[in-house]
Amino acid sequence: MSTLVLPDLIPTCRKALEQVQKFQAAAKASVSALVMKDGKVNAALLDQQQEAAHGYAWLSTYVATLTQMLEWAERLDGSGRLGELEGLILQSLYGEYLAQMVGGIPMSQGEYVRPNDMGLTSGQVHALFNEDVSKLRNLGNSAEVRVAIAHHIKDGHHFGNSALDDETLEMVRDQFHRFAEEQVVPYAHEWHLKDELIPIEVVNQVAEMGVFGLTLPEEFGGLGMGKTAMCVVTEELSRGYIGVGSLGTRSEIAGELIRLGGTQEQKEEWLPKIASGEILPTAVFTEPNTGSDLGSLRTRAVKEGDVYKVIGNKTWITHASRSDVMAMLVRTDPNTKDYKGLSMLLGEKPRGTEADLFPAKGMSGGEIKVLGYRGMKEYELGFDGFEVPVDNLLGGVEGQGFKQLMATFESARIQTAARAVGVAQCAMETGLRYANERIQFGKALIEFPRIACKLAWMAVETMAARQLTYYSARTKDSDQRCDIEAGMAKLLGARVAWSNADNALQIHGGNGYAEEYPISRILCDARILNIFEGAAEIQAQVIARGLLSSS
Repeated sequence: MSTLVLPDLIPTCRKALEQVQKFQAAAKASVSALVMKDGKVNAALLDQQQEAAHGYAWLSTYVATLTQMLEWAERLDGSGRLGELEGLILQSLYGEYLAQMVGGIPMSQGEYVRPNDMGLTSGQVHALFNEDVSKLRNLGNSAEVRVAIAHHIKDGHHFGNSALDDETLEMVRDQFHRFAEEQVVPYAHEWHLKDELIPIEVVNQVAEMGVFGLTLPEEFGGLGMGKTAMCVVTEELSRGYIGVGSLGTRSEIAGELIRLGGTQEQKEEWLPKIASGEILPTAVFTEPNTGSDLGSLRTRAVKEGDVYKVIGNKTWITHASRSDVMAMLVRTDPNTKDYKGLSMLLGEKPRGTEADLFPAKGMSGGEIKVLGYRGMKEYELGFDGFEVPVDNLLGGVEGQGFKQLMATFESARIQTAARAVGVAQCAMETGLRYANERIQFGKALIEFPRIACKLAWMAVETMAARQLTYYSARTKDSDQRCDIEAGMAKLLGARVAWSNADNALQIHGGNGYAEEYPISRILCDARILNIFEGAAEIQAQVIARGLLSSS
């Protein structure tokens, strides 16, 4: 290995991680003192102390990331596959994240959390700095290290071994990589510029490849693969275009809802059709004035004979016109004003056309024009007596809708984290190609150290987000609760995707601001990841509450 890779890198990182975990424990104790009352997290105090609580969520996300990256490197080292690039990536991440823990973790642009924001004293901060931490902070992410990483990834063919350690998953990755390169990448920017739906032929190809039934049980026509496989497929498709990577999201949500919360009859009726792509589902949850506060939604469903009549408004409904069935979160108990009165309905509808977006009786809607993420389009919907058969009440019991939805959030956020990794990879590769091709002052842009360092850091954080996402998927695959792990993966992945896209556009200079260059689309696509499936602020709140509530 290069002399830039620290001697005894893995033991040094292990000792540094032990120090960081002590630092995390001190932060937990400090933040707990601010938000706990009578031995429990107090909602009012948690809201008052969001800076401290969200900072702790981000600090804990960093600790989880460092942990997973070290385990990644140890797996590679144990099988003789830890090359110079992988060593430099590990070293760079440790060096930078350790520095940020003291100097300021960026929660977003202009928002940094520092130890004192979490109530930590200078003495507690000073206690972090043992020899190993100091060595990594001072040498781990030097400019020379980042330039060396850039040299390794310069040809655009190798960005580090992802250590999937599964021959089947590697074959799946190769298959979907080729599909994205051949059927998505050459056309994605045109779809975006024309603001067109992804061609139905592409949707059908995705269906034929098994994407819509990837994680559904084989007994219902699915492939019976796990969430790790879902991550691999989603990442590769999203690397091609986030719209194609998101085609499976609604099927994942609907399939999970029915698999976990449906009656046996509903599973047998709906899951095979979802798995084959015979029907395309959509998720109809959000309302104009609720956002993330789903418990306060107002759309109601009144039972009349053998149907429910739905009345109300929904918004930000993806792929709504083209879909065949809607998973609808509605209020079936008008006497409630919280989540207890909510139910989930499976509302069937005909596919819309350009001439008539929503031909269903009792249903209307219009398109919401958006900056990016255009391939399935967004809609606002109105319901005025739209009928859903009583038999399509998910699970057959009213009042279970919110609980049923919560059961899907882990999978949805893991899948969104994988989409973020794919977009981050796409941004990095796009910036790298331009940096290699663009000649300024007699040499390629990548030969300039600051450009090289930008690209290197993209490679480092993309691998970090990938490993954290894989970890959350493996946890889910082992039937363990992973709401915090999934939330962390989504939180970090979304930030990395945006950072990569922003820096890749900067590498393009003025050309990056021109619509004709794909990076302009990638930037717009990346921005949504911090918002949907739980905005970053909500995500940090959920992570903080979960961690602080645990013993």
